[in-house]
Amino acid sequence: MTYVIVEACIGVKDRSCVDVCPVDCIYEGEDQLYIHPDECIDCGACEPECPVTAIFPEDDVPATWKRTSPKNKEIFDSETPPARPKR
Repeated sequence: MTYVIVEACIGVKDRSCVDVCPVDCIYEGEDQLYIHPDECIDCGACEPECPVTAIFPEDDVPATWKRTSPKNKEIFDSETPPARPKR
């Protein structure tokens, strides 16, 4: 199970989660941050750091955000994948 960032992050991009991620698997997209599903080691360090409660284990995403959950995987297969965030 990997962690995902839901649309509550849109327009916020606080980056507190980036600072605590031990494997640098959080990327910055145009509108929000994303966790790379193949790089995430499921440590959970990012979850409590999010000021808008936008990070969840993939299997525990609340129903309100379920529809955006697949975006975390799909974005990395797109023609314009997110980049490493500026620290």
